[in-house]
Amino acid sequence: MSHRCLPPAAALTPTALALAVVTACASAPAPAPVIATPPPPEKPVSKYPPARMDAAVVDDFFGTKVPDPYRWLENPDSDETKAWVTAQNQLTFGWLGKIPAREAMKARLTELWNFERYSAPFIEGKGKDRRTYWWHNDGLQNQAVLFVVDGTDTTKPARVLLDPNTLSPDGTIALSGMAVSDDGKWMAYALSSGGSDWMEWRVKDVATGVDKPDVVKWSKFSGASWTPDHKGFYYSRYPEPAAGADLEDANYFHKIYYHRVGDTQDKDVLVFEDKDNKTRGFDGRVTEDGKYLIISVWEGTDRRNRLYFQELGKPGAPVVRLFDAFDSAYGFVGNVGSVFYVQTDKGAPRQRLVKVDVKGLKAPEPALTEVIPEPAGKDKLESVTMIGGGFLVSKLQNAHTLVEFFDLKGTKLRDLPLPTIGTAGGFAGKSKDTETYYSFTSFTVPTAIYKLDLRSGVATSWRQPVVKFDPAAYETKQVFYKSHDGTEVPMFIIHKKGLELNGQNPTYLYGYGGFNISLTPAFSVALVGWLERGGVFAQPSLRGGGEFGEEWHEAGMLKKKQNVFDDFASAARFLVEQRYTSHARLGIGGGSNGGLLCGASITQHPELFGAAVCMVGVMDMLRFHKFTIGHAWVAEYGSSEDKDMFPLLHGYSPLHNLKPGASYPTTLITTADHDDRVVPAHSFKFAAALQAAQGGPAPTLIRVDVKAGHGAGKPTAKQIEEAADRWTFLLAALGAEPMPPL
Repeated sequence: MSHRCLPPAAALTPTALALAVVTACASAPAPAPVIATPPPPEKPVSKYPPARMDAAVVDDFFGTKVPDPYRWLENPDSDETKAWVTAQNQLTFGWLGKIPAREAMKARLTELWNFERYSAPFIEGKGKDRRTYWWHNDGLQNQAVLFVVDGTDTTKPARVLLDPNTLSPDGTIALSGMAVSDDGKWMAYALSSGGSDWMEWRVKDVATGVDKPDVVKWSKFSGASWTPDHKGFYYSRYPEPAAGADLEDANYFHKIYYHRVGDTQDKDVLVFEDKDNKTRGFDGRVTEDGKYLIISVWEGTDRRNRLYFQELGKPGAPVVRLFDAFDSAYGFVGNVGSVFYVQTDKGAPRQRLVKVDVKGLKAPEPALTEVIPEPAGKDKLESVTMIGGGFLVSKLQNAHTLVEFFDLKGTKLRDLPLPTIGTAGGFAGKSKDTETYYSFTSFTVPTAIYKLDLRSGVATSWRQPVVKFDPAAYETKQVFYKSHDGTEVPMFIIHKKGLELNGQNPTYLYGYGGFNISLTPAFSVALVGWLERGGVFAQPSLRGGGEFGEEWHEAGMLKKKQNVFDDFASAARFLVEQRYTSHARLGIGGGSNGGLLCGASITQHPELFGAAVCMVGVMDMLRFHKFTIGHAWVAEYGSSEDKDMFPLLHGYSPLHNLKPGASYPTTLITTADHDDRVVPAHSFKFAAALQAAQGGPAPTLIRVDVKAGHGAGKPTAKQIEEAADRWTFLLAALGAEPMPPL
């Protein structure tokens, strides 16, 4: 369940920068509860913490006056905001603490989480410095630990290279990026604190494990890429923000720098910038052969980018603007000499692989030669890795993974059989590598790791989670339902086998629908806590996502964003019509852009849902672009400063469409004090406005996590607490547990 709104330079979605270990679970499921129809909850007698309304704050949008009475909550550091947050948390945690199932749920989730899990290993370096790396969590460690073994024999004892758990007592410092030099001697690694997107880069001697004194600050949405001489690396950063404003102020003027190992940051060399376009971002990557620096230029979250390159080893070599029109997506895959292989949706909305010879190139828009065509039907070419002397291609077919092998000419060689419908990832390596590792997961299949022989195509098991969870007790199906305009939308549904379709099952409908992000089958240890209690989980592939390529994405963005909300409402109606649940038993949830989906859904159709969990959501569609990286989302949403887009944004913005006296479902809003991607002001203002507008008896609460951010790098302990509170809240709100009074 991803909470994500970010620029493509950091995209993951899946990305080499995302250092995540997929969690899984154990233990036999508990019997399903017998659920009686709950009586209507009584009107709360306790008042919500007071939230001052400032009638003087009114914005004028093209002649439309829009009040913003809770603007003061945009300042998270004011005494007034802090007092309000403290009072809200006291109310919320006090209410949750009255639900009998809460402690049992937390204990069960802690038990489920306590098992070993691994990432897919990857191999870096040369000669005696060629090593294999992977992340491992022994069960309840707050952060996964980075291990390394000399050579490629992973049966030999491994040593700890970096343990983030030793860096803070509460596990809130996380490893957020890393890159090993081509010779294998050095590792640049980034740390993030308290869930922030800000990264600090350090340098470690891999052989000794000793850090150099280097500290590189104010990096964000960046990887690191070493130069061929192994003396330094490229990275991207923003200017240092004003003191105390690092979690709120807008981030502009991204730049690529070169850092030489041993130097202080003030000596870093500016490599590339764009002084005329403050919202553009840049990612610098050195090709495997060390001959070129590839520069990807992104504008917000628009999938369209520009692709430049510079020859290395030639002092004063110009930056050549290979693709410079912002007309399509261009992803550099690899090169053989001057021939570049590029994954693109130019002329192929579901992606294809092309090649271009850049030797002597002087003008942009060169001729493209197709290597692997756009897939047939509705399938999407998701990713291409140049490895094993050819290409390893991952495709999406109805939102699940297919893997195929091709040679360099684009001839298909074979398929990689997968255990069932699910999601495969990893496949890291170099063009001449003969082996790689990958992960496989599905809703009821804990993440397993496989080793793949690229010459034979044979995969062998490397690590299988040892858990008590019995996937055979549950079933996963994919259904297709009609949205409001007749569009067919797929949806995964997971529940216990033998579920009675009696309209009484507590159901959690989870969605995202945006930023070209695909929701695919993945195991969640937290979800088991819901399924064991007889809950149903439903995950639709909403328009706005990337499951079927760019046309599917564009059908749910900008002026067509309403399609996403309508797809979600249609999914809710389908679940009720098919008697999985009833409106009173149906809870919804989503995070980040999915939090917007959740907020818009309860303001547009409060009658469809019994409960909602709106996590780190974008709730103020008129001001989102004024904070941190929010301006990057204008490509997806549009801007209230655009006369044509303002009425559309104003028409669905959750904050601005609450109706005083309306009866809204029982709602839990969650955010975090260090969220510098979707700043907590969105949730603060929406919670205050919803509490003021609520005309029905249902509680409306906000849960504010401390020393936490948008989700990445969140310690295990906090993940367990958050999941326990989410399920406890939903069980009470949907009638499976007693609803306590406020």
